[in-house]
Amino acid sequence: MKKRRSRKKDKIPFFIIVIIAVAFFLNYYMEKEQPKTQPATSSNVVALFFPTDQYPETGRHIKEAIAAGESAICTIDRDEAEERRKESLKGIPTKKGYDRDEWPMAMCAEGGSGADIKYIDPSDNRGAGSWVSNQLEDYPDGTRVEFVFRE
Repeated sequence: MKKRRSRKKDKIPFFIIVIIAVAFFLNYYMEKEQPKTQPATSSNVVALFFPTDQYPETGRHIKEAIAAGESAICTIDRDEAEERRKESLKGIPTKKGYDRDEWPMAMCAEGGSGADIKYIDPSDNRGAGSWVSNQLEDYPDGTRVEFVFRE
């Protein structure tokens, strides 16, 4: 009989460890499933501090376009980006050694026809586009983003 009791006593720590492991797993899974950001509302705007020191031409273009009346707010809408890019670049010829930068960007609902276009260095434009994309990848469509520049 004593052997049975010791076996039961040996099993108790094992079951406690299993219960703790299951609790940690469930906690991790539940946290992972929750969205990292809340969808934007009309009063909720995410501030994105654009690194003009890394991408000076793109930063200058965005600031100039905003000063000329374009929106500083970008409402993320990835689904229609290619169509807006076609609209914004329509009639703007390509130029060897340059990219056609657009503001508002194609991924912004505000973009498309009538966007401000400027020829800039391809590495600056593509680097900036990649940086913005990486910064906003966890935000859902509909999120409103304000581009902010530190002077």
